[in-house]
Amino acid sequence: MLHKTEHTLIELKAKVDDLGIIREKLTKLGAENIGTFRQTDFYFDAPKGRLKLREVKGKDKATLVYYERKDVAEPKRSNVFILEIQEPTAFKTLLNKILKNKATVDKIREIYRYQGTQIHLDTVKELGTFIEFEKETHTDPQAISRSKQALEKLMEKLGINSKELEKLSYGDLIQNRQSKS
Repeated sequence: MLHKTEHTLIELKAKVDDLGIIREKLTKLGAENIGTFRQTDFYFDAPKGRLKLREVKGKDKATLVYYERKDVAEPKRSNVFILEIQEPTAFKTLLNKILKNKATVDKIREIYRYQGTQIHLDTVKELGTFIEFEKETHTDPQAISRSKQALEKLMEKLGINSKELEKLSYGDLIQNRQSKS
């Protein structure tokens, strides 16, 4: 049996210097702490969009995530397709035979939830510390606009400057870093 989901998100990512300050602000806002997880994402070359296999330490399943979004440093729409993988080792072996692994991202992710937005405090090996927002939305223009405004208000509450916003995925950032060295 396969478990899959498809949804539209409005999301953003920002480089931050101190997760502790943001964690304190989230606590004061009453955000719900979901937990802390060690995640490894294996990014693969795909003809379009981004494709990654996510493994979470301590879990016997993995998640295949395909998404399409524009590379812009602002709240942006992302169309996401997620498939739960029951046999992650065999599946990763198959993916590596078919597609080129372009980057591996190792991170510690703290997950919070606040007013319908999932907030990730990420410590990413080789890249540093980041915050991400993901808000599920309907595809009509008004819902997308409202979701973008909600993320912009949350940015203000947490003191995130729009100059800190990142347009690329962690996989792209790792790949760019490795190609420069």
